[in-house]
Amino acid sequence: MHLLELTNILEKAFIEDIGMGDITSEPIFSSEATGNGVFTAKADGVVSGLQTIETGYRILDPNIQVTLFKSDGDNVIKGDKIAEVSGATRALLTGERVILNLIQHLSGIATSTQDVITLLDDPSIKVTDTRKTLPGLRVLQKYAVRCGGGKNHRFRLDDGVIIKDNHIKAAGSLTQAVELARNHCGHMVNIEVETESRNQVAEAVSAKADVIMLDNRSAKEVKELRKNIPEGILVEVSGGITPKNVGSYKNCGADIISLGWLTHSVKALDISFNLN
Repeated sequence: MHLLELTNILEKAFIEDIGMGDITSEPIFSSEATGNGVFTAKADGVVSGLQTIETGYRILDPNIQVTLFKSDGDNVIKGDKIAEVSGATRALLTGERVILNLIQHLSGIATSTQDVITLLDDPSIKVTDTRKTLPGLRVLQKYAVRCGGGKNHRFRLDDGVIIKDNHIKAAGSLTQAVELARNHCGHMVNIEVETESRNQVAEAVSAKADVIMLDNRSAKEVKELRKNIPEGILVEVSGGITPKNVGSYKNCGADIISLGWLTHSVKALDISFNLN
């Protein structure tokens, strides 16, 4: 996790949450009041984003002491102590919500990623995220996917070419879209094509796409289509894949399974913060 990016995200989040000041904690606790608190796992899972605790409290009060008992990517069980903080009570409580929001969300992503990989049970297939991330949080969400054992798809539109249905319509054909993209990009840039039919798969192969995405295909369909795709072309599967059916994609021949819901609609991991 890049410290500068994390600091920028936290500063914006604190401005949003604190506004003109914490009118609950400030009148109740004097500036000299101190205390300590504990972050505790309330459910089993994988933790991620723990640097948020250190960086967040350093922004609010550099004198706050933080002790981490877990590292990003560690498995926790309900009741595990994750971190302990001590210092000005005002700062501890003012920063609580923003910090919890982030580590709960990121730990939920890491946990779901690990769960999917376990259910798939096929190390030959990489599980990745997509660009379906929450605005402003992409770098943290993709970091959380890695904490859960997954890989990252492209971060931005300048990372790689993915030709989708609207690109194909506007270009006139899949082949034309690939040719235009290849003529524009350098040799270091891969070109991926999203396909929706057997004919499009054949056209993508003929156009020499580097990656072919099979969109909304069952495991059985992927196995059949894979037979028509040369080994030198990567095969990505996306759309309609959930924890309930991901196991059926084991040994389907895909190289990558990308899951948008890992970042846009994952359930947060329950973590609490309590003063001692």
